[in-house]
Amino acid sequence: MKVLGIILTLCFSFTAISGNAQSFKDHISIVQYSAPFTKGAEISLKPFKAHQIYTFCITEKKEIFENENIKYLPTLVLYHNGEEVVRVESGITLKLPENSAVIIQNHIDKIVESKF
Repeated sequence: MKVLGIILTLCFSFTAISGNAQSFKDHISIVQYSAPFTKGAEISLKPFKAHQIYTFCITEKKEIFENENIKYLPTLVLYHNGEEVVRVESGITLKLPENSAVIIQNHIDKIVESKF
């Protein structure tokens, strides 16, 4: 009986940990993937503060960068309920397109409109 209790505890603990590991993708989330050397090329995420916003640095969250297949820095990704909606990458220029915020906002508008 004690062994069963330990197994159940471990299972619930793993579920809680794995469930929270991707919480940055919940609801409508905008994630900016960056690095110290691309700090100047980041865009302000303040216009999206009504949603979940995150900026991850490769030196601190390398595993997330690998799991999300981030190839260029900076990169913006819009998620909705755990699914990637759109990705805006800088490419080899290390600069996001000037219309990056517009692209993200247009996709957010479509998500919100689809709820009605």
